[in-house]
Order: sequence, then C-alpha cells, then structure tokens
Amino acid sequence: MEVIRPGPLATVQDLGRLGLGSLGVPPSGAADRASLIDGNRLVGNDDGAAGVELTFGRAAFRFAGRARVAVTGARATVTLSPGSDEPARQTGASVLEVPDGGLVTIGTVQAGLRSYLAVAGGVAVPAVLGSRSADLLSGTGGGPLHAGDLLPLGDPRPAGYLRAAVRTSTIAASTVMTARGTVAALRVAGGPRLNWFGPHALDRLCAGVYTVTPASNRTGLRLDGPRVRRAGDAELPSEGLVTGSLQVPPDGSPILLLADHPTTGGYPVIAVVISADLGLAAQLRPGDLIRFAVVS
Repeated sequence: MEVIRPGPLATVQDLGRLGLGSLGVPPSGAADRASLIDGNRLVGNDDGAAGVELTFGRAAFRFAGRARVAVTGARATVTLSPGSDEPARQTGASVLEVPDGGLVTIGTVQAGLRSYLAVAGGVAVPAVLGSRSADLLSGTGGGPLHAGDLLPLGDPRPAGYLRAAVRTSTIAASTVMTARGTVAALRVAGGPRLNWFGPHALDRLCAGVYTVTPASNRTGLRLDGPRVRRAGDAELPSEGLVTGSLQVPPDGSPILLLADHPTTGGYPVIAVVISADLGLAAQLRPGDLIRFAVVS
C-alpha cells in the first residue's frame, strides 16, 4: 500500500503497548480503539491488527494487488478509482473491494476527527515492543506517514472467516460522533487525588462547560473553561498515569490524557474518564465543547 497523500497526520496504529508502563513505555495505540476494532472485523482481521489512523481525513492510498479495505471512525466521503461509479459515502463504516492499482481517497471528515483505514491482513510494519503503533511522544515505533511511503500488508483471512467476523462485529459505529456546536458528555469517576481539591470538587468540575483548545493532540486535550482550584499549594511527586486521566496543572485548566500520554506525571488527577467514553474524547476537535458527569 503506497501513501499518496497522508493528510494532516497519519500514523500506523494497533491496540497499543499495554502493560509496559513500569518501564516508562506509554500505551499509544489507536486513540479511538472501538473504531479500529470495527474496521478490522469488517475486513476479517483480528481486533488488534494494525491499521492507519487519519486526522481530519484528506488522505489517499494506492494498492499493489487486490485488497479489501474498511474506513471507520470520523465520517468522510470515501472514493475508489477505478472500480466505483459513485463515491461510497461513509455513514459509519465503508467497505471497498479494491482492484490491483486501485486508489482509495478519504475526504475531509464531516464529523469527528480521526478515521481508521483497515486492510485485510493488516498493516505489517515491524513491531516494536510487541506493537506496530507509532508513539509520537516517545518516538517508539514509526513516525508520521509521508507521501511515497510503502506499507507492507499481511495475508488476508479466508472468506469464511470474514463472514463469521462480520456476523459478530459491532460494525454500527461504536463511537458516536458529537455534532458541531453541541456539548459532548464524558463520564468520569473520582481520581486518586480528588482530596487535593477540597469538598464538592467533582460537582464544580461537572457544573462547567469546557472547550477543546488548539493545543491538543494524541497526548491529550487541553481544555479551557472554569478553573479547577487546588485546596493547597503543595506539589505532588510524579506518579503513574492512565489514559483518561484529568490532570490539573497550577493554572487550573484541566488536561485530558489520551493514547500517547506519558507514563508518569506530577499534576494531581481530579477524575478519570471511563474507558467506554475514551473513543468519543479522541474524536473531539479544537472548538468542541465538553461537559463531565460523575458515575460510580
């Protein structure tokens, strides 16, 4: 598979390097895991096969040999040439049978931020520490894709396996995109340093509406909104972090950590977004609005 146009940011991602935090290795992997899994099931791959994560779409790929591809996640118009009379408009997932030499083009996303291109057999770049994911924070694995890059593909599964995978797939877009101008609801549980923020801190956090700022990426979302004030002036020694942590730096503006987050940090964590809502968080773009809601 040749990268003709990578768009603003394209990287190879699987489900990440889990379990290596004690060695200082971030988890990385697909920011919206559910959308990558859906794409893999549509083409008959294992859930953890590597695909390409696209940011804002605007990408194109040419295939040497026949291929089956699926595009999931953020909605965009997907076109195949030659071999398709009309564009295949994506409403949750698009599946295309690509002929030898076919060009797959993903347009600008219409809702959400990150799309996933899954290919039967998976993207077979070399694995590093058990994963093919590009970690942009630490530099582990490959970096961003560039025009002219050639990506090896694995061997597709037999057609019978594909039919079974499709029958058991969630397919219907596990991550529901939030329309522009509406407020995304992210559910949180109290964090390990909730006591650093005084009584009713979670209630005050959930009472406000926050805006995703342009200073956001795969490492995390920087948020602008009501300041979260600490109860004292003490500083916290660095401690372990998980994806979804809401760190609060001294200025009181929360940072929501995503897939490429560091393994440790010294800002107290007031709350943690539950895993079921991390895909939605990863689909938020600058200017989008967030409200938090506490769950047990």
